[in-house]
Amino acid sequence: MLNKKKLNKRLVLPKAAEAIIRPILFTSALTAVFVIVLIAFFIFQKGWPVISSYGLWNMLSGTVWQPTKEIYGILPMLTGTFYITLIALLIGIPFGLATAIYLSEIAPPRTAGIIRPAIELLAAIPSVIYGLFGIVVINTFMRYLQRGLLSGILPPDYQLGYSVLSGGIVLAIMILPTIINIAEDSLKAVPRAYKEAALALGSTHIQTIFRVLIPAAKSGIVSAIVLAMGRSIGETMALIMVIGNVTALPQHGLLSVFAPSSSLTATIALEMGYAGPQHQAALFAVGIVLFCIIALLNSFVIAFTRRGGQQQL
Repeated sequence: MLNKKKLNKRLVLPKAAEAIIRPILFTSALTAVFVIVLIAFFIFQKGWPVISSYGLWNMLSGTVWQPTKEIYGILPMLTGTFYITLIALLIGIPFGLATAIYLSEIAPPRTAGIIRPAIELLAAIPSVIYGLFGIVVINTFMRYLQRGLLSGILPPDYQLGYSVLSGGIVLAIMILPTIINIAEDSLKAVPRAYKEAALALGSTHIQTIFRVLIPAAKSGIVSAIVLAMGRSIGETMALIMVIGNVTALPQHGLLSVFAPSSSLTATIALEMGYAGPQHQAALFAVGIVLFCIIALLNSFVIAFTRRGGQQQL
């Protein structure tokens, strides 16, 4: 047995270390909050004068973007961002949830051990690589589709290859790791007793998955979807390379998915390099809109997750 002096020494050292580590951890957390506040303050300071002088509603509902003439309508960019994100979610959610269900409930360990590293690698690929893939593969396929099946349907002024649909497909691939990883963790976090009780009552494995496990994990799955939506809205480089970057409202209904478009992030990235002072302020105003959208999405995730946790308790 340890003597009393050695025991007291071992107890005093952790207490002293804890007294030092606690302020360090608190400072780190406070720094993260301070950085967020500083970013928000900087963006609002630069962009708010444009919003206050031009009008928030005029900016959101305006259809013409000509900052050199002090016309700051961002509705075409908002519409393009919405369409691209919607297409990405419509493609990415079913594939992502199906993969998460397969990995968590069906896949043999050896198969899951092959698929999971591939998904992690998918998350680590830089955005510009996705953009190159979109240019070489997706835009080429889209060009053949537009010239072939849609040649007599599309208007002649369409820029072939670059389209909203191309951007949505690229983003759908990019958000798969987010949906798969979070949804799989949520399904694994469901208490095992739920599954055992459902099977004991005579449910099949598939019935248990869709009627018990998925409803029990819905807060985590919704969080995965909303975070993937935030990733889609905030993506820049890949979209710049595949969507054509044309600030115009869709004019042809559903066929507009084959038309080039622009997004909030793409406009900021493309124009900031050559923008004058007033033009830069307008781009910061666009950044304010983007910042508020992302903040609202994150707030929704936090509120929904807390509500889901309280309901489970």
